[in-house]
Amino acid sequence: MKTAVISGGAGGLGRALSTALQADGWQTVLVDLDISGVEASETQFPMHCDLTNPEQLDDTMAQIAERFPRVDLAIYNAGITQIGAFDATDDVSHRKVFEINYFGAVAMARHLLAPVRAAKGTHLAISSVAGFSPLYHRTAYAASKHALEGFFKSLRSEEKEHGVRTLIAAPSFVATNIGNDQRQEDGTARPGSATDGMDYMTPEDAAAEILTGLRKSRPMIPVGRIARAAWWVNSLSPRLFQRLMERQIDGRH
Repeated sequence: MKTAVISGGAGGLGRALSTALQADGWQTVLVDLDISGVEASETQFPMHCDLTNPEQLDDTMAQIAERFPRVDLAIYNAGITQIGAFDATDDVSHRKVFEINYFGAVAMARHLLAPVRAAKGTHLAISSVAGFSPLYHRTAYAASKHALEGFFKSLRSEEKEHGVRTLIAAPSFVATNIGNDQRQEDGTARPGSATDGMDYMTPEDAAAEILTGLRKSRPMIPVGRIARAAWWVNSLSPRLFQRLMERQIDGRH
């Protein structure tokens, strides 16, 4: 039985990925800060962990490595967003976004290098349209996702010699927490809670597209109609993409 480790596993997209993988015969380890609503089963193993706490992360990853010495798929899905103008935020909140979205994923990847190599498996980073393009009122979030993509694109070349694939999925707007953003004073909020998006996808639809890209071994997986359009427009004309993005998003504030 193949094994997948999913950070942010208790969230909407994490659960959808877990459900789809289990339906395909996988077992999943769901790593998250709050796992109170996730049921354990013979093929699903929730584990509490704060990725920004080095001691907790070390302990959790050690437990995973002991129980699952071969990890076929590591999905880096944990993250938060931050909604608001740059001039209304501070350095502390900017670093908070990076600690979770970028440094948490990097630290987890370091721990999982050996188990993924042992399985000749796959690292799969869940980025965003904001990982390859600009996004209004999301300076910290976009920067963290750009950094995430830069890291995993570079890691791809290093891990290739070990028979390991490194893929990136970039969803647009996935409706996982609409009406439940739990927004903090610094503008940080749960992922999938933005109300200024468009053409929202369900977590199940997003998971299905991501796993299709995984099966086809696509290095970059734009997820959803908006993401695919954004990828092509931004690739052909970044200036045009910026204008279109500002017209669609900026006009809603």
